[in-house]
Parts: sequence; C-alpha cells; structure tokens
Amino acid sequence: MALIRILVDGYSLLHSWPELAPGRPRHSAAARDELVHILTLYRDAISTPITVFFDGSRPKTSPADATSTPEVEILFSRAGQTADQMIERAAHRFNSYGEVLAVTDDQAERDTVIAVGGSASSCGNFIQMIENTLAELKDEIKHYNRQERNRFNRRY
Repeated sequence: MALIRILVDGYSLLHSWPELAPGRPRHSAAARDELVHILTLYRDAISTPITVFFDGSRPKTSPADATSTPEVEILFSRAGQTADQMIERAAHRFNSYGEVLAVTDDQAERDTVIAVGGSASSCGNFIQMIENTLAELKDEIKHYNRQERNRFNRRY
C-alpha cells in the first residue's frame, strides 16, 4: 500500500528534537510553530499530508500560532483524550485508504499502529529522514540555480 498520511505525536517529536527552537520550552507556542514550519517544508518535499497531534486543548490563538491546512493538519486532544488515542483512531480509519506512518517514541503506540496495518517510526529516525530530505532538496535547488545562472550568463 502507498503511504497516504504521516501521523505525528507533536510533543514526542519536540522532546526528541532539542535543536528545534533552542531555548524554548517544549510545550511553548514557539516550539510548536517551529515544528509545524519544519513539517510543512518536509511535506512540500515529499507530498504526503501530515497530521500533527498535540496533547491538551488548543491554546488561545495568537498571531504566532500555526494554522492547520489540509496538507499539514494540526489537532489538539480534548479533555479526557490523549494524542495517542487520536493517532490510534486515525490509523484505524485511514487503513482502508492506504498505509499511514505514525511517528512517536511511545513503543506501545507504535505497536498498536502496526497492529491496525500502519507503519511506525521512532522520533529519532523520523528526524533523520526530515534532515536528509531537506538537505537533498537544498542541494537540488542549489544545483538547479547554478544551471539557470549559467544558462542566463550564456545568453547575455
């Protein structure tokens, strides 16, 4: 099956990625916004929609808060609900459409997603995938720009 969506445990990924928003508390709006920014760049590179799940209700909106889009959806759990439960439910619901990838450091969560037909990744492995993909994209853009500059210089 084709990978149709990536389901990310937002706080699990933030806690595993201290280089992201350094000096900011892991539960801060700034850290969440930086995570969503990086995931948006990654989504643009791979074209697979991403849903980021955060434990707790959505904080009062401020201009800095990231906005949910169909490509990078941002969801907060309600009272009495966890991001893990939401990920499990989403993995089960998406199963008939294709494979999902759940990103979390919670081994029990990864096992549950695999049991319903999805795949799972630790946060460390996912961070490495993101960094590699974005580095490759940067190299491709640099190469393309160099070609275009040479082509332009030959004309004029």
